[in-house]
Amino acid sequence: MTAPAAQGVLPIGPAAAEAVLVGRVWDPVSGGPRVATVRGEEVFDLTSSVRTVSELMERQEPAAFVLESPGVPRWRLVDLVEASLGGDRSRPHLLSPLDLQVVKACGVTFVDSMIERVIEERCGGDLNRAAEVRQMVAQALQGSVHAVRPGSERAREVKNVLVAQGLWSQYLEVGLGPHPEIFTKAPVLSSVGYGADVGIPGFSSWNNPEPELVLIAGSGGAVRGATLGNDVNLRDVEGRSALLLGMAKDNNASCAVGPFIRLFHQDFTLESLRTEDIALTVEGADGYRLEGSNSLGRISRPFEELVAAAYGIHHQYPDGFALFTGTLFAPTQDRDDEGLGFAHKPGDVVTISSPLLGTLVNRTRKTEDLEPWSFGIGALFKYLSSC
Repeated sequence: MTAPAAQGVLPIGPAAAEAVLVGRVWDPVSGGPRVATVRGEEVFDLTSSVRTVSELMERQEPAAFVLESPGVPRWRLVDLVEASLGGDRSRPHLLSPLDLQVVKACGVTFVDSMIERVIEERCGGDLNRAAEVRQMVAQALQGSVHAVRPGSERAREVKNVLVAQGLWSQYLEVGLGPHPEIFTKAPVLSSVGYGADVGIPGFSSWNNPEPELVLIAGSGGAVRGATLGNDVNLRDVEGRSALLLGMAKDNNASCAVGPFIRLFHQDFTLESLRTEDIALTVEGADGYRLEGSNSLGRISRPFEELVAAAYGIHHQYPDGFALFTGTLFAPTQDRDDEGLGFAHKPGDVVTISSPLLGTLVNRTRKTEDLEPWSFGIGALFKYLSSC
């Protein structure tokens, strides 16, 4: 993979010089992950002040704490980028900025993407029927539904139209009803970071990236910052049955997050993200190119509603949580034969970027060819006890 063009002084970060960024770096010298922050072209080790990113999110003002912590200048950002993209694990490289946080995700938070879930289900996971069913759904709706507010009278009317046309789906409830879909995307410490390979299991032949905004919250449910994520999705598996959601969503290296968490600070707040556009590019080794976007201004539910559905009296997260907020993007562009739509191939370079959050780059490989996930909670505790 080649590094993306520099944005300001940061090759992979947001252009804003005032951005307060925190992440994790694998340090071969000590044999474990270090909490780090970016300052100009250098990356500072903060581990002597804060042991985990989860612990940092428990601070009342995480950004102020990071800015006030002296830290130790350990790495050049350009070197970390190079090692991460080159897959050289013998050198310091970037990890997912998450550690002890539970990784949760929202599904069907855009009414437009709900339509694609309905299509998956009607096809029974068979991509060969997708174009036919897509046309059927479009005829039934007779117009755009992206502005429909879930739980509203208009949402009920749209649901009735689809049901009357024989297009009933369980996705109509979470897409149009009062409660969003919330699921666990990945185990603690299993997400991968910038430059890492993401896995596509051999049992899937219809799949896609999902470029998403990821909110980062502490144990009290307060959102402290945000980053980018790729909620790798197996359309054929989930289309066979929603009860296979775990199989469709949670596999080795199926959750990419990064490059850094941008902490809320000064003018950068949750409000800043409501109209953010997240761009996606897929570049295949076969010369194929796909472009798409996730426009958060079209999300059907406000961020606060999604956070409240994940955290509250019904569910707590003592070490905080990360929340994927869903995507508008669902690829329908043909890759090979006409009418077969998009599916990943090994070697696809997936680039997800936004002006406020930077750039996340990963490459697809067969899950079965990836190194097994081995550094878990026990390994982290053992490492921290020796620091």
